[in-house]
Amino acid sequence: MTSAHHAGPAQACPDDDTRRVVAAAFELISSRYVLARHQIGAAILDGDGGIHLGLHLDAMVGRAAVCAEAVALGTARMATRAPLLLAAAVRHPKPDEQSPARLVPPCGLCRELLLDHAPDLAVIVNGPDGPYATALTGLLPHKYLGTKWTSAL
Repeated sequence: MTSAHHAGPAQACPDDDTRRVVAAAFELISSRYVLARHQIGAAILDGDGGIHLGLHLDAMVGRAAVCAEAVALGTARMATRAPLLLAAAVRHPKPDEQSPARLVPPCGLCRELLLDHAPDLAVIVNGPDGPYATALTGLLPHKYLGTKWTSAL
């Protein structure tokens, strides 16, 4: 493995918060990766500076799988009521892939879920000049708005 593989995607992050969140997600998946079980690690930064982790849980039946971002959201909400500010997810390469761990954006379902519980959340994604934080609302511009909840969280 190259040193860039060991350093992870955090090395290219432009600021301390972004670097902390990406590094936490990278460290989690680097230590917990299991082929066909755990491929993505996620981290969410809260307004008090805490970082909450989540591990992707694959399943034999695809619908039963749980995304790392959803696990991190649950972990965060168990630990704090502070606003959730910044999230990142890192995908570990499979053994036959010749690429390093990389940032991945949340899937559509996670975008909906995260916006339900953290409407001001930013997520870290890759851009042409490296990782950057962007408002999650920009990745899901036409969020479903139902009438299930009558008040803000």
